[in-house]
Amino acid sequence: MKKIKSALISLSDKSSLKPLLQELKKNNIKIISSGGTFKEIQKFKIRCLEVSNFTGFNEILDGRVKTLHPKIHSGILNKRNDSSHLNDMKRNNFENIDLVVVNFYPFEKTIKETNNHKKIIENIDIGGPTMVRAAAKNYHDVTVITSTDQYSELINELKKNKGKTSLKFRQKMSRIAFNETAYYDSVISNYLNKLDNIKFPKKKIIHTNLIENLRYGENPHQESALYSQNIKNKINQIHGKTLSFNNYNDIFSALNISRTFPKNTGTVIVKHGNPCGASTKKNHLSSFKLALQSDPLSAFGGIVSCNYKITEKIALELNKIFLEVIIARGFDKKALRTLKLKKNLRLIDSSNISFSEILKFNSLDSFTLIQSEDSKVFSKKNFHVVSKRKPNKLQFNNLIFAFNVCRHVKSNAIVLASDMSTIGIGSGQPSRLDSCQIAIDKMKKFFNNNTEIIAASDAFFPFVDGIERLVQSGVSAIIQPAGSIRDKEIIKFANDTDTILVFSKTRHFRH
Repeated sequence: MKKIKSALISLSDKSSLKPLLQELKKNNIKIISSGGTFKEIQKFKIRCLEVSNFTGFNEILDGRVKTLHPKIHSGILNKRNDSSHLNDMKRNNFENIDLVVVNFYPFEKTIKETNNHKKIIENIDIGGPTMVRAAAKNYHDVTVITSTDQYSELINELKKNKGKTSLKFRQKMSRIAFNETAYYDSVISNYLNKLDNIKFPKKKIIHTNLIENLRYGENPHQESALYSQNIKNKINQIHGKTLSFNNYNDIFSALNISRTFPKNTGTVIVKHGNPCGASTKKNHLSSFKLALQSDPLSAFGGIVSCNYKITEKIALELNKIFLEVIIARGFDKKALRTLKLKKNLRLIDSSNISFSEILKFNSLDSFTLIQSEDSKVFSKKNFHVVSKRKPNKLQFNNLIFAFNVCRHVKSNAIVLASDMSTIGIGSGQPSRLDSCQIAIDKMKKFFNNNTEIIAASDAFFPFVDGIERLVQSGVSAIIQPAGSIRDKEIIKFANDTDTILVFSKTRHFRH
């Protein structure tokens, strides 16, 4: 146990301070403070010594230097049972500081609110993290508090131990403090890297916040948790059972596809990370029905992402099948009442989810693969018609739609589509020919219209056999990336069979 006799308090966030000050006063703890915090403490009529009076040195450089002083850092860092340290303290007439209560300038908040680089730099805290690191290092003798969330725990500790703190408590606060300083520095580091457009610096530092611990991971024997780099950018669940690791995985896949659809348009159904149906028909109800029609068996127990607000009419259709999760850009009151009849059905409002620059991570042991997300927005200039037969506007739009969905399907991927809706998806096969066959089989099973059929492939066909099988199944237009040594053979086959063939200038694997 360590008795707290003096405390240094320096805060950016000065909320919830009164109960802590009252407890410190009750235990006759000397309080040292600076600047705005000193003025805030005075409002509560609690005795406090200003830092400049404590050190005998006025703050300078517009407040950049005020707590960076040997008297303060010696008071924090000295080892109370070390005779050499005790002699140094006595010789310099320095006194101990037993409690450090500090939170930092709001750098992360500032970079979200302004692009003013000068203002952002001034919100890099130096003295605060320095004091916190010093106190955290010397946790054997010093208690460090870095968040208003910890005040009640400190108050309870002081009450329970009559003004003292336990080593276990100090060690815990030290661990949290070093997490806090590391996080703070990582935000600054990432801001400066972004300023110079450096995505992959020599040392990559990731800052992220715990959102929730999940019951388990992909399987019950695996541990897992959900983190976010932006704690305000949450998955807003408004109904249903707790989300699982697999639910979140599918939700991310669904949202990643939905965000590529036109505004307020499009439905996608995802199962095990793969889309099994998608449609961007402007009529929302038709969009859902056509996405479901693509593969109603796979949709069972899947996730539906609606890039629009759900009405009661759509909700009644959604309730006809078993779904794990429904995502929408809002729900009207009647729709909510209808959908909530299923108590376990998870409902997610995605209205306020924003997408900034996204990096994808994949790791094994100490290795981490990082890449930017495949978020390229397609337009006709990204493609090149190579066949003699040219697509009309409607055909081209259908081809681009299919190609957009195809890049979100696990490779090797083939998507068959008609009327801005998928009608057959083949995913995740080592052989592109097998993916073709799966997509064709799905189409034959669930699609019986006489409308034109087009196909998309996430990479080039290495041989004619793949494109041949698609044409034999009724496909009249195909879109694929260029790059095969047999591109000329593919083009010749397309021309010989009067098939429209469009080449993409970029490949779109998703492994």
